Amino acid sequence: MIQIKDTLVTLDLIEQFFLCDLDSCKGECCIEGDAGAPISKEEYEILKSLVPTVWDDLTPAAKQIIEEQGVGYIDEDGDLVTSIVNGRDCVFTTYAPNGMCYCAIEKAYREGRTDFYKPISCHLYPVRLNRYPDFTAVNYHKWNICKCAEVLGRKEKVRAYQFLREPLVRRFGQEWYDELCLVAKEYLEQKEAGKI
Repeated sequence: MIQIKDTLVTLDLIEQFFLCDLDSCKGECCIEGDAGAPISKEEYEILKSLVPTVWDDLTPAAKQIIEEQGVGYIDEDGDLVTSIVNGRDCVFTTYAPNGMCYCAIEKAYREGRTDFYKPISCHLYPVRLNRYPDFTAVNYHKWNICKCAEVLGRKEKVRAYQFLREPLVRRFGQEWYDELCLVAKEYLEQKEAGKI
């Protein structure tokens, strides 16, 4: 782990290669898992307000879940997460004709229908944040469905922290990210030289 301001960052974020390969995984991170995406109370309110904007993009099952329980719920760990369909799909998952999953919120953002991109936990993935009283842990979540992203990242020589520049800046700020880049450069140079 490395410390940057009030965060502890896993070295995996620097060491791992990662570049999303949607052609291979089809956006499976939106539909796999046993709980929805972590969201803040503020994001919950934003998602509620965006339901009319994305309603026509949602599946009939997702619409029913939203009508019955809303856009989020408290999971078994006590975390606020997006509601899910059939125990797996995020309610904001939408499908292209080729079977690829897309986020209805992100789709609306790209089409200029909202200025909210998507929940920060989704934008940051495969990074997961754990908050503690004195710091935030910035962890790298390894998952088999993202193996193709690690392969493509290695091929294109893109590290996870580089791929995640935009969401990391969104969450922690440019100064934090610039410090991460400096630390990463120094760490990788030392590792390559056999000093670590």
